[in-house]
Amino acid sequence: MARVIISGPDQSRFRDFEQFCRRKLEQVALQASHEGGRLALSKIRQQMAGANLGRLGNALGSNSDLSEGRGVFRRANGFSASSNVHIRSGSERARGAIKSYTEGATIRGVKSPWLWIPATEMQRRVKGGWRLTPGRWQSSGLEARYGPLFMIPGRHAGEQLLVFKDVTARLYGKPNFRPIPKSGRIRAGREVRETVVAFVGIRQTSRAARVDVPAIMTEVENALPSLIMSAFRKV
Repeated sequence: MARVIISGPDQSRFRDFEQFCRRKLEQVALQASHEGGRLALSKIRQQMAGANLGRLGNALGSNSDLSEGRGVFRRANGFSASSNVHIRSGSERARGAIKSYTEGATIRGVKSPWLWIPATEMQRRVKGGWRLTPGRWQSSGLEARYGPLFMIPGRHAGEQLLVFKDVTARLYGKPNFRPIPKSGRIRAGREVRETVVAFVGIRQTSRAARVDVPAIMTEVENALPSLIMSAFRKV
């Protein structure tokens, strides 16, 4: 009598295969979520540049469970992997600008009831690269050059002006303000300005959101299936 015995593979082989599949899926999840974060950062920066926000996008960064070396977060019924886009700049001004242009905001003066905006003819930066403000008028040497600032009513309700007086300016191009010569003789190509507006003061101003972060994140979420397939080919 012939006797046939059929036996299955060692159960440890199934466990090894299961662990292999789990590790593969974890690596795919880490890679896909990492690429998703980088994609979101790129799209946000592109939209900021398209909205004429200069280099504000450079104040943003991204990281992920993969880049930080954390691995996946295991749960009782599975695991998760994630990435994020964050503000990496410590500058309060940069952080405030990003918040304004991604969420919208109403901006008011901090140390003054007035929000002071440099007039069109004025320089925007002073020594050290600091933004020109009334508080820096004296410390930057502008008061010694042009004289003190005086507050006068603006042309519209709820507006004030800070002005300096008695200087000369070029007739064409940049004004290049200078004190009136003691001799009183004005050089050719220049004119006397009895009053020059240095700052316009308003109570507040509103900034509409220019970058739609939720829409970008939804777009990246929709791209995750293709990112996962791409990750399968890499890991």
